[in-house]
Amino acid sequence: MLFSELIAALREGNAGLQDHQVANDPNIQEGASLEIADWNQISFVEHGSNFAKELEKSKAGAVLLPINEDLRNQAIQKGIAWATLKDPRLAFAQTLGLLNPIFKPQKGIHPTAVIEEGVKIETGVFIGPHVSIGSGCHIKEGAIIHPGVVIYPNVVIGYQSELHANCVIHPNSKIGKKCVVHSNAVIGSEGFGFVPTKDGWYKMPQTGLVILEDNVEVGCSSTIDRPAVGETRIGEGTKIDNLVQIGHGVKTGKGCAMAAQVGIAGGARLGNGVILAGQVGVGNRVNVGDNVIASSKCGIHADIKSGEIISGFPAMPNRQWLRCSANFKKLPEISKSIKDLNRETFR
Repeated sequence: MLFSELIAALREGNAGLQDHQVANDPNIQEGASLEIADWNQISFVEHGSNFAKELEKSKAGAVLLPINEDLRNQAIQKGIAWATLKDPRLAFAQTLGLLNPIFKPQKGIHPTAVIEEGVKIETGVFIGPHVSIGSGCHIKEGAIIHPGVVIYPNVVIGYQSELHANCVIHPNSKIGKKCVVHSNAVIGSEGFGFVPTKDGWYKMPQTGLVILEDNVEVGCSSTIDRPAVGETRIGEGTKIDNLVQIGHGVKTGKGCAMAAQVGIAGGARLGNGVILAGQVGVGNRVNVGDNVIASSKCGIHADIKSGEIISGFPAMPNRQWLRCSANFKKLPEISKSIKDLNRETFR
């Protein structure tokens, strides 16, 4: 795709195109990082970063820049194509989408798919090989169901939602419009509920359901459990990485993000815009406020107020955690000093 064609497409986007120079209008074939990009590749520079040296050395055919006069002048001197944008990272993401359009299968139902009675399938749906759909399901317009997907009875799959190969959707789950469930994810699996008795653990029936609101994405091999009663609800626009476990009865707000190996215990509540980095654990029935950011391996065992940035185990304000962690390696020395002081005091 010619750089001039990319510019025309970006002009229609929301990345805030400000200015550009086509130069020799290179034929851009793919994106690459600045340090390895070649003449037929495009790269970008982040806001607030000092990439002057990398840009000087780069062989990229085109570059997407923040609104920075020095970087723009540097690109002009190099004679390469460039564009300045309010959000070059977003523009780069949009560019990758233009250069690598996502494969969308044609509508139709493969003859090996097993579809039980009473399933409602709207127009424009693709159902791939060896898909199994239980009775009473509703597959809405434009949904894409890839090979090997298992959908239990009474499930709703929303408009233009996409279920990747071998994911499993358990009974009564409701998936909103334009959701994506990646391979081997399990939506609506039984919550971990057992009642202790003198004869051992008595299984609590998990009769609730899971609801994914619109534009939710669930990564590979993640699981979202249904509760004994009521619902587990994932808020609109939430993005869930691979290998995430969300327990029964959890409710999240809109636009949350959870990195790999996050674990959320049953009944927890997350506000809007919560970000949980890798391996964060959220305790049972904990309330996490809006726009909280939890750093990697953070253990959240008590309620967190909105807007907090937290770290550590147990979780504490990030600045406090940084001060504490700076002293960890000094603990043997501090301990020795205290012992010496006590020895002198009680001599």
